[in-house]
Amino acid sequence: MAVDLELAPKQKRPAGERCCEPVAYPSVDRREAERIAKLAKALGDPIRLQLVDVLRRHAGKVCVCELVPLFDLSQPTISHHLKVLREAGVVDSERKGLWAYYYVLPTALDELAAWLES
Repeated sequence: MAVDLELAPKQKRPAGERCCEPVAYPSVDRREAERIAKLAKALGDPIRLQLVDVLRRHAGKVCVCELVPLFDLSQPTISHHLKVLREAGVVDSERKGLWAYYYVLPTALDELAAWLES
């Protein structure tokens, strides 16, 4: 079935004039968007996502020495991933002697979940 389209010739608009109105505006301000992006970026690595999953499901503080055997990675690499998560505000840690015990900060995950649901 053929459709006849009536095309108007292109017209140059004055400089600075919009071609059309936006159909939607961001629902988050720049600061909130930067925070959510930092969380998403930290969780964007499969190892970090698995670390958060273990910490979240443990529902307590987990020593780094307990996390290392779960992955085929060295302790310094696991510590690096935990540092990235800590800097993003996803996890926090508590030192006891030589060991660091990590746990998930529920408010960080709540913030991400709330944004995804909105």
